[in-house]
Amino acid sequence: MAIANFTYTGLPARVIFGKGSLQQLETEIDRLGSRRALVLSTPEQRAQAERIADILGERAAGIFDKAVMHVPIETAREARQIADKLGADCAVAIGGGSTTGLGKAIALDSGLPILAIPTTYAGSEMTPVYGLTENGLKKTGKDPRVLPKTVIYDPELSVSLPVDLSVTSGMNAIAHAAEGLYAQDGNPVMSLIAEEGIRAMAEGLGRVTQAPEDLDARADCLYGAWLCSTVLGNVGMALHHKLCHTLGGSFNLPHAQTHTVVLPHAIAYNASAAPEAAARIIRALGGKHDSAGAALFDLAKDLGAPMTLHELGLTEPDLDRATDIALSNPYWNPRPIEREAIRELLQNAYEGKRPA
Repeated sequence: MAIANFTYTGLPARVIFGKGSLQQLETEIDRLGSRRALVLSTPEQRAQAERIADILGERAAGIFDKAVMHVPIETAREARQIADKLGADCAVAIGGGSTTGLGKAIALDSGLPILAIPTTYAGSEMTPVYGLTENGLKKTGKDPRVLPKTVIYDPELSVSLPVDLSVTSGMNAIAHAAEGLYAQDGNPVMSLIAEEGIRAMAEGLGRVTQAPEDLDARADCLYGAWLCSTVLGNVGMALHHKLCHTLGGSFNLPHAQTHTVVLPHAIAYNASAAPEAAARIIRALGGKHDSAGAALFDLAKDLGAPMTLHELGLTEPDLDRATDIALSNPYWNPRPIEREAIRELLQNAYEGKRPA
């Protein structure tokens, strides 16, 4: 196979992986040269934030537990003010994409180093990508300042993640790798990582649904999440992520569940224009399908995931507006963006129609 020309720039990353790796938190704070850490979490994960603060003792400057989906700019501003008021010289973000996203919003203005402790499989922790929602529109960007300095992956912390959320979080991670396979700035290294990430995540999720407390299965999922998010951090995304940002930022649909529902349809839309990417997805998912979209659809269905935008709260009249927003700003995609085809894609996702 001929290798196309490519440019590869590796991002700096320090990953501490394994059961019980949370025990290395204090050492990692020392490596950052920090003394006062602001602990970030969602309201629901306050108890985990308090555990982190207990481990840090006097090094914990305080807890800010107001992280929410899509990082409203008002919440980001409040967190920055609290960090400044408490004299924090780093932030520890424990949780999923919402908490990591809040940490990034703090780092974007202050340059405060972030240490991420993922408890989901969303993958924001390995990327310089940030997002802020203002006036109903989610805007994203890239900045090396927001990339967490250290990431601690401890499977023990993800055991409490309910199976349904584990599934949608894992499908969200697979979406990063799937789109990375046909990225405009893709390269062979990221393609290898993407395929392995999809394989590990799919296998891990299958076992987690059967035995949620299986630490080895949880470790496989975290391993897959790390790989998939590494892809997200290194190459650009396309149609799938654009649609999900539209549905999340403008219609307040839940992030991971939206990725889960849309992914098979977006990949099916692009498959004819990216046949090698489609083949890799099929291979990573066992090689039993003729269609990458169908393979992803069947995976989600077998895992008991939500299958329609309707059940996530979108209404049919919303589909036209969602199409308008998704087409409002030009962006690269392997297949040309065609209004009628995008509207059909969203209709299929709304109804949960299996890709051919």
